[in-house]
Amino acid sequence: MTVFIVLFRGVGGATQLPVKQLREVLTAAGFENVSTYINSGNAVAKTSLARDKATKLIADVCRREMGFEKDILLVAERDWARAIAANPFAEAVKVPTSIHLFALSAEPKPEAVEALKARKQPSESLHVSGTFMYFHAPDGFGPSKTPPIIDRTLGVVTTARNWNTVLKMQELAKAAR
Repeated sequence: MTVFIVLFRGVGGATQLPVKQLREVLTAAGFENVSTYINSGNAVAKTSLARDKATKLIADVCRREMGFEKDILLVAERDWARAIAANPFAEAVKVPTSIHLFALSAEPKPEAVEALKARKQPSESLHVSGTFMYFHAPDGFGPSKTPPIIDRTLGVVTTARNWNTVLKMQELAKAAR
């Protein structure tokens, strides 16, 4: 059995994903120990399915039962824990809303990473490691001009969570074991 961090992309504003219904739908689909964190597209679920099959099942049931049509990324708890431990911007966790962990649908090409680094703001830092990207925006994530160009520049689907959410999702994943 694997515990997955389930990250729904683009939740908020006009796109809502009611957490009570999400827990019910995932549980009915056969996932165990389902939990959610805030109403912004964060869940944890335990399953014997491989990541690809679990992702497809979650996408199918959420589309059918909830009308959710956007990308969903799953990260195994052990990979999430490794990403937390490997944070290259440890000093930034003092202001946890200034650092974001991006889950990437695939490992981007090195030249794409270099192109993104060339386009970021001077005060910002980013580091890509496999299917994760760490983004430190000391002047704020919202005002940054970098997030809107990340997917297009890297050529992969991404979704980001601030460090507070990253740590909370780890707590939920541990509890779901």
